[in-house]
Amino acid sequence: MSSNDNHESQLAIYRPWLRLLAGLEIHSRYQGKFSASDVVQQTMLEAWRHWDDFRGDEEGRRAWLRQILAFQLAKLGRAYGETRKRDIRRERSIEASMAESSLRLADILPSDQTSPTDRAIANEQHLRLCAALERLPADYRHVIMLRNMQELSYEQISQQMDRSVGAVKMLWVRALQALKHAMA
Repeated sequence: MSSNDNHESQLAIYRPWLRLLAGLEIHSRYQGKFSASDVVQQTMLEAWRHWDDFRGDEEGRRAWLRQILAFQLAKLGRAYGETRKRDIRRERSIEASMAESSLRLADILPSDQTSPTDRAIANEQHLRLCAALERLPADYRHVIMLRNMQELSYEQISQQMDRSVGAVKMLWVRALQALKHAMA
């Protein structure tokens, strides 16, 4: 296996996680302008180009990938109407928002990370969770993201999803069951 193939396979495990983070930012800031897949593709390309330059542990790599994703989101945001010159504060704002979303996503899983082995296991579970979320139907994924990651109330979710509060609660319960099954 060549070095390039190895980079691709290592990067591929981050794709679902990056797509979830991008989806949250696009939904709240850039909905209808570009897709999460567009941003993730650009992020993966940039990360692949600089893969050998990265020095750090797994947690650092995820932070590095979030920064690249934030840069790509800001760049596309400028290209689609927000024509302000590069503003590093905007990119940090996007990065902070994604870091918060990533932490909320990690909160879905039980965690006891004290040793490096525990942190490595938690990281792998985190990436498995993202992959499982990506396999869920769009409505399930959306309700989990709104409820668990954006911490919206059932009433707020019902308005966003144009459903009754009762329907949202049932959808959320079914979505969590499907996620549990997907993780098994």
